[in-house]
Formats: sequence, structure tokens, C-alpha cells
Amino acid sequence: MSRSASFLTVSQDCAPVTAPSGSRAADAIDVVAEAADGNEAVEAVRRTRPDVVLMDIRMPDLDGLEATRRILSGAPGEPRVIILTTFDLDHLVHAALGAGAGGFLLKDVTPEHLTAAVRLVRTGDALLAPAITRRLVDRHACRGPEATTLHRDLTNLTPRELDVLRLLAQGLSNAELAARLHLAETTVKTHVARALAKLRLRDRVQAVVTAYETGLVSAGDHRPAP
Repeated sequence: MSRSASFLTVSQDCAPVTAPSGSRAADAIDVVAEAADGNEAVEAVRRTRPDVVLMDIRMPDLDGLEATRRILSGAPGEPRVIILTTFDLDHLVHAALGAGAGGFLLKDVTPEHLTAAVRLVRTGDALLAPAITRRLVDRHACRGPEATTLHRDLTNLTPRELDVLRLLAQGLSNAELAARLHLAETTVKTHVARALAKLRLRDRVQAVVTAYETGLVSAGDHRPAP
């Protein structure tokens, strides 16, 4: 049996979301610490070494963006960070990507969705809330062709890795990728890992942004949210 995920929540609102008590999913989440600002978060991470940090991007003293940078500064055993954000702060999502955040959720996330997100990100995967994904797509859809300059060399990818990256950017999970490409899910995971390594990307969130920035996919290719 795999060990439970350790979890640190950071919010000026004193933990606005929590794992649903009494549920089977909640049994897999161990909340090891809470912090009210970025400075407390950095110290709590050093002290408790959680697997996942849920980070409010808007906090006093040290905001969530700078706290994420400090937490993910390359120290061994660094945790995964999920950013809590709102519609009017989506411009900070791009900066947080550069800081290495592994996921983004809206503040109205349900406890059940939060628990699933923590478990997903802990495994090394990444996520974007559907509404945030749509805003990223809309932003890139508004950019002209001159803005799609390749900042990463996609020619290093095999045709299969390009297929995987293209579908990944459309929001497909590993299981959906496997079904679409008629591959085993373990094979899909291998292709994803190799594509990320070749492009020097941290996770799937950065892969999605890269796919749009390079013009590999466009807004019309994005699969509508259910």
C-alpha cells in the first residue's frame, strides 16, 4: 500500500479548502502544516518536507509567487506546488509557471476535487483547472502568427512524441492518450517523460503552454471542457 500524501496549505484565509473528512480520499491526505503567508510557508516546507503545497497566490508580506520560487529553488526533495488563483489573477499564472508550479486551481474548488488534485500532482503529473486552461487558450488565440516563434526545438521530438504533446495540450489524460493512440498507458507515460526531458520542461502544465507558444496546437484544436 502506498503511503499517504503529506500536504501543506498556505492561505491568508486560513486554509480555505480542506480534504473531505471521513472520505476514503481524505484518508490518503495527511495535512502536516498550515501557513498564513509566504514566509511561514517557506519555513514550514523546510520543517515538514511535504509532498504537495497548496499555495494561495495572493498573501501579505511574501506573496505566493515569490514563496513558490523560494520553495522550488532546486533544493533536494522539493515538493509539488498547486497554486490557488482567481479569474482576475490569471496573468500571474504565467509567472508561476516559470517558478515551477505544478498545477492551478480556482478558489471555489470542491474538497473532493482538491483531494484528487493533490493525489494527482503528488505522482509527478500536473493539472490546470478547465477555466484556467480556457483562459490560457484564449490568450494564445489572440496572439498573431509573429508571436509563435519557436523558443524550444521541437525537431528533437520523434513523430510519436509530437503526437503525444499535441494531444496532451488538448487536455487528454494518460488513459485518454493511450486509447486515442492505441498504446499501453505505460508506453504513453514513457513518451510524455521523454518529451518533457528533451524540451527541458518540468511537467505537463509547462508542456501545454509550450505547445501553444510554439504553434504546435492552436485554440481551435482545444477539446471543449465537459
